[in-house]
Amino acid sequence: MHKHQILIIGGGTAGITVAARLLRTGHSDVAVIEPADMHYYQPLWTLVGGGQATATQTERPEASVMPKGATWIKNAVSALDPDNDSVTCADGAVYSYDALVVCPGIQLDWDRTDGLADTLGRDGVSSNYRFDLAPRTWEFIRETRSGTAVFTMPSGPIKCAGAPQKIAYLACDHWRRRGVLDDIDVHLVVPTPRIFGIPAIAASLEAVIADYGIHLHTGSEVRSIDAASRKVVVASTSADGADTTLPYDMLHVVPHQSAPDWIKTSPLSTGDTNGYVDIDKHTMQHVRYPNVFGLGDAGSSPNSKTGAAIRKQAPVVVDNVTAYLDGRAPSASYDGYASCPIVTSSHDMLLAEFDYSMQLRPSLPVLDAAKPHRAYWYLKKYGLPALYWNLMLKGLA
Repeated sequence: MHKHQILIIGGGTAGITVAARLLRTGHSDVAVIEPADMHYYQPLWTLVGGGQATATQTERPEASVMPKGATWIKNAVSALDPDNDSVTCADGAVYSYDALVVCPGIQLDWDRTDGLADTLGRDGVSSNYRFDLAPRTWEFIRETRSGTAVFTMPSGPIKCAGAPQKIAYLACDHWRRRGVLDDIDVHLVVPTPRIFGIPAIAASLEAVIADYGIHLHTGSEVRSIDAASRKVVVASTSADGADTTLPYDMLHVVPHQSAPDWIKTSPLSTGDTNGYVDIDKHTMQHVRYPNVFGLGDAGSSPNSKTGAAIRKQAPVVVDNVTAYLDGRAPSASYDGYASCPIVTSSHDMLLAEFDYSMQLRPSLPVLDAAKPHRAYWYLKKYGLPALYWNLMLKGLA
């Protein structure tokens, strides 16, 4: 057994940010468990799928972002034993801790949609939720000049909940500029009552949808895909709703998502279908194990699962981990802040910023927060990636 004062599971956005902040705070024994060789800036995958960025712009070696002073345990977690303050990895190695931070990211459950896994990346079916598939999305968009295009969003929490609709807008913008939009029947299938949970944002996006001529299916999700006939079954999310069938020539699918299976089966889980780390939504401390904290996409806090949320959660976790180790009660509090940058074309973006109250919290109040702006587009393409690589992952923002 190996022992570290602070053990972090996950070397993605949350894990690296927290590790960097802990080391800057003065903690010296910080270890990060992460098996991957590469680190990805996933928010840019939408632009890759829309032909506005390249996949190589979104990746860097994991070693290049690992904070100096952190111990990198290049391994994968297989089991958690919080009753004995230990973590077991795939190779059988066991690590103990004084404080544990759980942030391994989210699991993409491709198999929960019948027929999806077998057709990904071919026959017009792709998803920007995978690094290798985002370029395929752009290929299929470019190849589509007529027929039917379907864009889907699943029920349940997912990371970057705006991504399923963003790619629809980028595709329509491309088709309009190529003069073929009128020849393509575009459908956007979402499980929610409206396209966004904040009325002012929803109204603005509904105007974008109408302008592109997109057929919006609310309260619905794709249940199955028949690749042979190029059709999808769209099911109603209400108990009394009827199924419908849509043909497709191009299909962008977002998978159902949940916590990694080894969290679902652990004592840290909420115990429901999604199985997220059961944390207090303000302190980010586990509700049953006081020396365990969680943040990011695998946490149960009901915020939008975005990098912006992690940026606000990370300092709270660092402060409260420090308080726990010092024998003090956690006092730092996260208010649910998240931002959802929704690109509506190749030159405009709407920046939805809000908290647990679902009230708008714009960082730039001089701009109408409910409408797309060109300035936000440059923020998305250039500003936010620079902030991510140069400040956030170094514990500076």
